[in-house]
Amino acid sequence: MPDSRLPDARQILAAIPSPAILVGAADEVIGANGAALALFPRLRLGEPLWAGVRAPGILAATTAARGGGARAVEHIERVPVERHYAVQATAVPDAEGQVLLLFRDRTSELAAERMRTDFVANASHELRTPLASLIGFIETLQGAARNDANAREKFLGVMGDQARRMARLIDDLLSLSRIEMSRHLPPSTPVAIDGVVREAVDGLRMVAMDRGARLEASIAGGPWTVAGDRDELYRVIENLAENALKYGREGGRAEILVRPSAQPLGEGRAVEIVVRDDGVGIAPQHLPRLTERFYRADVRESRQKGGTGLGLALVKHIVGRHRGRLDIASELGKGSTFTVTLPLLP
Repeated sequence: MPDSRLPDARQILAAIPSPAILVGAADEVIGANGAALALFPRLRLGEPLWAGVRAPGILAATTAARGGGARAVEHIERVPVERHYAVQATAVPDAEGQVLLLFRDRTSELAAERMRTDFVANASHELRTPLASLIGFIETLQGAARNDANAREKFLGVMGDQARRMARLIDDLLSLSRIEMSRHLPPSTPVAIDGVVREAVDGLRMVAMDRGARLEASIAGGPWTVAGDRDELYRVIENLAENALKYGREGGRAEILVRPSAQPLGEGRAVEIVVRDDGVGIAPQHLPRLTERFYRADVRESRQKGGTGLGLALVKHIVGRHRGRLDIASELGKGSTFTVTLPLLP
């Protein structure tokens, strides 16, 4: 006699969070949970599986599973957005001809794999370029320019620049790796943001002088104290302010504003660090991707200015670790604004 405490098939299907379909011996649908009905809107109980699931691979796996064991197949849904599923078709024991279809969403997993592959390829490319340049200059100095003092001096200067570029890239890669490893551990040390801003402005005086530009800080009220890692927050402000100087107008003005946020972050008050430049601005299509690793709106200009392509990725990850938010706005011909919002300590 069956145990009345055991749930029936419908209850079991309903408890499964991912799409699940129970198929009968005649390929009719005898059960489906809400996730499956959302994925396949044409699916109807009592009707053939093929009427609701227009995927030959899934239908073939269902038939094959009746021969024993389980069958796996990949399925891609392209509407309304592309999603990738691993589908497992398993014969139900002691239920003649019935097959259970389970769908596992692999979209995020595959996207992460693509990101890792792209990251390795991009990092290799970014290192290969200055390395190839170094090798070329070394071979030239060993050959035709061996006894040319002027050429040697010029080439050594370029080689030094390329070596420093590689060092910056490696430093950024190591920093990004370290921050990602600790992203689930929010820092807890009290840090006065106004002090970090003043220190960053002082540290960038020479960069501003080289550009003939002005870097100004305006701090409203304060002190503004957040829970943070001081070195990481310094890096955020330094990176954004240095970019504002590099990509702003020559002889122009970059500014950092520290002010209370008009919108709370979470349940408490927040502070905004706003960094503005007066440069050419960034085209709208580039804005959503600016914080991707190695993404550049202008590859040539970024490299000429010593960029590694990782600066804004570092900023995004540091701000995320501090449970903050990064917003980017830009208008062509008028400049760009980067706003970091951080929760204040009570």
